[in-house]
Amino acid sequence: MIFPQLDRSRIRLFKTEGRALLKLAAPILAAQLAQQTLAFIDTVMAGRVSATDLAGVAVGTSLWGPLLLFLYGVLLAVTPLVAQLHGSGRTEETGPLVRRGMLVALPLVLIAVIMLRSAGTVFTMMAVDPQIAVIATGYLKAISWGVPAAAFFFLLRNLSEGLGLARPGMIIGLASVPVNAALNYIFIYGKLGLPALGGVGCGWATAITLWFMGGGMLFIIYRAKTCAVTRFFDLAKRRGREGATQIIRLGLPIGCSLLVEASIFALIALFLSPLGADTVASHQITLNYSSLIFMIPLSISCAITIRIGHAIGKGRPDRARLVSRTGLLLNSLIALTTAGLTLLCAENIAGIYTSDSRVITASVALLHLNALYQFSDAFQVSAAAALRGYKDTRMPLLLVVVAYWVISLPLGYSLALTDVWGAPMGAKGFWVSLIIGLSIAAILLGIRLHRVERFSVPGCSR
Repeated sequence: MIFPQLDRSRIRLFKTEGRALLKLAAPILAAQLAQQTLAFIDTVMAGRVSATDLAGVAVGTSLWGPLLLFLYGVLLAVTPLVAQLHGSGRTEETGPLVRRGMLVALPLVLIAVIMLRSAGTVFTMMAVDPQIAVIATGYLKAISWGVPAAAFFFLLRNLSEGLGLARPGMIIGLASVPVNAALNYIFIYGKLGLPALGGVGCGWATAITLWFMGGGMLFIIYRAKTCAVTRFFDLAKRRGREGATQIIRLGLPIGCSLLVEASIFALIALFLSPLGADTVASHQITLNYSSLIFMIPLSISCAITIRIGHAIGKGRPDRARLVSRTGLLLNSLIALTTAGLTLLCAENIAGIYTSDSRVITASVALLHLNALYQFSDAFQVSAAAALRGYKDTRMPLLLVVVAYWVISLPLGYSLALTDVWGAPMGAKGFWVSLIIGLSIAAILLGIRLHRVERFSVPGCSR
């Protein structure tokens, strides 16, 4: 069972582990929220220009977001690898591992840049509104200049967090928020003698901000004494059993899993684009808010991966099981709280993004549906993170594909844009299908985690 019968001693263990997870997750949450705030700032500032600019940024983000998540997911393999090396006392091998991660990142960066700069063809094929497509294309071409910096930042942050040091990522993440806001103001509204670029300016601001983040993270790693033992800057240090092959083997399924989930939202935005700017804007508002709230369970899930990695490295499968169960319980309780707040404050939330009454009304209906899936979303991301800590990534990828692509997306398309189930529901149909898909993913990943904990040899890749 995921949650066994509790006695007082076990309750004390849950409380102790819960505090440890929250202590590690807090700076990770700050860093994640700061990163997500960049998208929030883009959405709000573009929305203040016009609904068309907001829709353009939304459509552009629908392609940029999945690509960024795929890159992040592949490089996320560094975190459990570093955590297990650190837990087993082989910290000096973590720096060379991350350097080899750069070789993995290079072809991924090149592919992402090419795809971003070729997005106009995709928008033409999807019959995206020409005015929206122009803004989205310019946004993506601008942001493509920041992709190498994003990969470098992810590698260094994963190194730091794998060691249990989450503060560097938090510091850089928080510092990037005012930098991005200032750059947005300059590029969107045309300050300091520059032309007003509207939504396209968000892309340039984000690209420059990513270089600020990558450079800042490098500086902190260089100056931090606690990171010296990693031998990251010791180019003569080449030993270590973990290498690029391990990163690819573990990271590719993670990246694909995140891409499978994110690509659904990308396709939804594209499918909805012919329905008009108001529909796309309401979907983007709900998605952006959902992503902000999701940072809480995601941050705790990152802590779950790290804590399980340390436990496995130390040969403590009992501790690893305690970490996963505590994390699942903690995220489930948090999801119940955020769902309730979403239901109570939906209209106020939509009003933060726009003053358009039609967009607010449409957004409120979607936010109510979003509240219903937060529990399943929190549970599935916790289970997936625990499985990453065990280096189990291939089967979770298959389960996610079934839940999202085989079930959720076709169901959403039929509900939203066809009359198979009655009158087309528009954006609501897709959000109903997301609730169903996430719930199925949560059940399947929970079963897989129970099986891995009970029958598998901890630390074995499968």
